[in-house]
Amino acid sequence: MGRREQLSRFAHNLAKDPLSLSDPAAFLFHLRGVGGVGKSTLLRRWREAARQAGAVTALVDDSDVPGVLQALTELARQLAEQAGPLKGFDKAVERYRREQEAATEPAPVEGGASPSSRIATQAGLAAASVIPGAGPVVSLVDREAAAQQLDRLRAAGRGRRSRDSDLAGVSRAFVEELCELSEVYPWVVLFFDTWEQTGRYLDDWLPGVLQDESGPLPANVIVVLAGRDKLADRQWGALRSQVNDESLEAFTEAETRELLAMRGVSQADVAEAVWQMSKGLPLYVELLALTRPTTIGQINQSTDAVDTVVERFVQWINDPHQRETVLACALATQLNEDIFSAVVPPEARALWAWLCGQPFVSGHGDFKRYHAIVRASMVRWQRTRSPQSWTVSHQRLADAHAAWRADAEQDLAENKRWGNSRWRQHHLAVTYHQLCGRPAAALTQALEQTVHAAEKGTAILRQWIDAFEQAARDTTDPTLLSWADRLRHAAAGNDPALACLTTLLTHGSLAPTARAWAHTYRGRRLYHTNHEEEALTELNRAITTDPHNRHALAYRGDIHRSLSHAEQAFADLNAALALDPTDAWALAVRGIAHHQAGRYELALADLTAALDLDPTDAWALAARGVAHHQAGRYELALADLNAALDLDPTNAWALNTRGETHRQAGRYELALADLNAALDLDPTDAWALTTRGEVHRQAGRYELALVDLNAALALDPTDAWALAARGVAHRQAGRYELALVDLNAALALDPTNAWALAQQRLTRQEAEHPNDSGA
Repeated sequence: MGRREQLSRFAHNLAKDPLSLSDPAAFLFHLRGVGGVGKSTLLRRWREAARQAGAVTALVDDSDVPGVLQALTELARQLAEQAGPLKGFDKAVERYRREQEAATEPAPVEGGASPSSRIATQAGLAAASVIPGAGPVVSLVDREAAAQQLDRLRAAGRGRRSRDSDLAGVSRAFVEELCELSEVYPWVVLFFDTWEQTGRYLDDWLPGVLQDESGPLPANVIVVLAGRDKLADRQWGALRSQVNDESLEAFTEAETRELLAMRGVSQADVAEAVWQMSKGLPLYVELLALTRPTTIGQINQSTDAVDTVVERFVQWINDPHQRETVLACALATQLNEDIFSAVVPPEARALWAWLCGQPFVSGHGDFKRYHAIVRASMVRWQRTRSPQSWTVSHQRLADAHAAWRADAEQDLAENKRWGNSRWRQHHLAVTYHQLCGRPAAALTQALEQTVHAAEKGTAILRQWIDAFEQAARDTTDPTLLSWADRLRHAAAGNDPALACLTTLLTHGSLAPTARAWAHTYRGRRLYHTNHEEEALTELNRAITTDPHNRHALAYRGDIHRSLSHAEQAFADLNAALALDPTDAWALAVRGIAHHQAGRYELALADLTAALDLDPTDAWALAARGVAHHQAGRYELALADLNAALDLDPTNAWALNTRGETHRQAGRYELALADLNAALDLDPTDAWALTTRGEVHRQAGRYELALVDLNAALALDPTDAWALAARGVAHRQAGRYELALVDLNAALALDPTNAWALAQQRLTRQEAEHPNDSGA
């Protein structure tokens, strides 16, 4: 089927009533074909056809997609240009980015107490305990409850603060926006070009969206993919019956001759030569046609048809400025007018519009790019034709990006740079161009930058690996090729960051400082995956290698804190703060350590100092709110918890504590709202279930209380507080035998628990004199 027929059919489908394509098999189109066959061109023509049919559309390719967030943001930007702001999505992205920026220094979380230490905490407070609700002593029981939450919060908090925390909330918000758009427009069409590249970042996300994992997808949302290869069964097998697979073939001989005739090439023998050399690939037919050949001799046959076609096109350009511009700009992986001006000579700077009109240049939004095959050919030509010019040109581009990077740093704190996409883009470009210009000299620094990229998460790490692979292909340098291969294989595993850091430590000739960073990041990564002892080993190596690495000291202090190694924790945290007294994260962690030790005033001092340095740290606010709560300053606690939740509404720790604070004040509906929200985030949070059970019990809803308390005890049967609370709920419901079973079990775990003892005595009295019972 020719291009006109393919275009006509798709445009016809798009023009139909949306309900006519409600069959799931129609919502996903996959356009396949070899490089240069015209997929990108056809995709953009399809997009125009969709718009003419009344659709709202967006298109991304591999220049837009170094990760799911970037792809979603670009799609949303284009949709908003046509349909107005996507406010719900923008809020979700802002919330996610705040979390990621805060994670530049991993935020502290409350934790550290084992089940036995929680019971010991209860015992320490039990001497002053009486029945909850009996006035000021309620706060003591609440401290007891807070102690029981510590272990769960530590594990949950580490997962939430991981650098690769998922984008489920952003993805849900995006699908919700698609649902709203689908009610206004007959079609919403999302195009993904160069899927062989974009799929590396999106193959684990998009199939899930199409299977409604982020919410039901409307029937009039269409997804169109274009790429070289078949869709992989691992990700797409479940959707195979819903994929409309289109294979785009090269031009037929008749189509080739038709295009040549349109370009003024009418000689039969010349058209035959073009057909034989191009093999019908539209891009090459177009390039050869633009050279206006009139004889077969002008079509220089060669065993390397691609390079010959590109060479013929370049030689055809008579203007030397235009010719030099085409070649010079091929060295940049992507182009905008600033990069263009930096790479071409001053006399050629008026040629930007001319370059953008060339058949091998495409792109939308801020950047343009050469077709990958054409660029590869031009890069080979320049590297072999003039190695010296090659080196100078790449250094010029590296210097330009370094200057733009320095400009981006002006308003960025050092620990915020990697989270800034503009700074990161220029930093990556410097790395790529330095590797191309002087591979041997730039390798060590590039490997060190890859160490830092690995710490920032999988998406950013893959950008650096892509840069290594691109530089290796463009230079054919054997050392770069070897490193690209190592890093690519490491990143293919279940934990790309950990595997790449291991590879860098095993094979890399890293300087001591860089090795210390690699051990530091490995340690932090292992801690996030609950391998505390292995994490300590890595951090010990980091500190041995570089005793002045304050991050390694602070991270090791945090692990010791989580393991209740108080002396070692304070030693490390104090050492880290001696190296940098303005380290807000280390201050916050030390505040948490003081809090765990019951030194609330010292905890408040450190947390306040941390917040003076960074008032937007939602976790430090939450921690200070908890410290105020534990010290009985409930209004101050609420102020901090409210501020923390304004910054991060998904902070389950803050929701739990605020719910507990409302419970103490008898504001049961507000308490339930917070606890319900916390349990929506983590339905297996036993402490939140127990607290909600207590809210129901105190409000007289005994059966609902028992549902929550049963669920909490199913998760942790050794939770003495939940057992005692369930015993009280049974007592208040008049089930004295069941009440005594639970209270006896609670006391078996902690014989000194005064509240459980008092409840046991009261239960026996009411069982003997039921007419005298009370709540």
